[in-house]
Amino acid sequence: MKPFPDSRQASQNPARNWPPISVIMPVLNEERHLRDAVRQVLEQDYEGPLEVVISVGPSHDRTQEVADAIAAADPRVVVVPNPTGRTPNALNAAIAASRNPIIARVDGHAILPRDYLRTAVETLEQTGADNVGGIMAAEGITPFEQAVACAMTSKIGVGNARFHTGGEAGPADTVYLGVFRRSALDRVGGYDEHFLRAQDWEMNHRIRETGGLVWFQPRMRVTYRPRPNVRALAKQYFHYGRWRRVVSRTHQGTINLRYLAPPAAVAAMALGLVVSPFFWPGLIIPGGYLAAILAGSVLTGRGLSGAALLRLPLVYATMHVSWGTGFLTSPPKLSKPRPKPERASLEDLFED
Repeated sequence: MKPFPDSRQASQNPARNWPPISVIMPVLNEERHLRDAVRQVLEQDYEGPLEVVISVGPSHDRTQEVADAIAAADPRVVVVPNPTGRTPNALNAAIAASRNPIIARVDGHAILPRDYLRTAVETLEQTGADNVGGIMAAEGITPFEQAVACAMTSKIGVGNARFHTGGEAGPADTVYLGVFRRSALDRVGGYDEHFLRAQDWEMNHRIRETGGLVWFQPRMRVTYRPRPNVRALAKQYFHYGRWRRVVSRTHQGTINLRYLAPPAAVAAMALGLVVSPFFWPGLIIPGGYLAAILAGSVLTGRGLSGAALLRLPLVYATMHVSWGTGFLTSPPKLSKPRPKPERASLEDLFED
């Protein structure tokens, strides 16, 4: 894999050529945030050429009008339609309309540090990776959002995924968002549009399966705004669990204990509650889970306001139970159809 010019030469050669980057943005109902999201990309501390490709779904607000106005005012911005409204379709449409050898995915609510793209290109150069990404740094405003942010950056809430909890730079299964070499996206055929959720994990798996390297770079820290209430959080994690099981059906051997813990806990607690009217020790399982969540909230919630800390056990339980229930109830009909074997022709059957 041919690297870009070594970034270590950049400090010695101020006139170095930074590779052009296409930033792809799938958006839906983003009228309020779209201008700021595009502005923070175009104001990146990056000396190479930039273009922004906005893929707009069928929104209920003025997202389309805002996107068109931004493109009319700045030739670096391109708008393409995404009539399906689905995220993987939006990403593929934006990739197809982009022109540059580096493609960076950015979401409408993401808040990037000014050196995000520069750090990404330097990491691509230094590691030879096909995709680099960093930390999904959840930050809340309301007490509930602050509790969610705490849970999303805790091993109790999300396991040991480094793009949630941080850690040292190095190879990873997946990363948040991602800055890709176009050659890698071409090699694996882009995002699989079957996966309405978990499409990032699934494509990173294919990149690694085809010999590519996915690299976690903690310096690429992206601020993420959590869901604002229990209902929205439960829906988010239910679909995470449901589609993660679809991925595991499609790619055998990609599930591990971290993913099995929530469904196992949900199944055990449900069994305990069912048998408890006839066998009271069944309550030990849900009671033990509740005690563990309360203790874990005390340990991980240091520094939270009192209002946020009170909400933290509810947030943990919502994330675990929703993810586990989604995984357990994921219907087989969501599985990606396997290609049918080609039928042998008459000539093949009678060939010597």
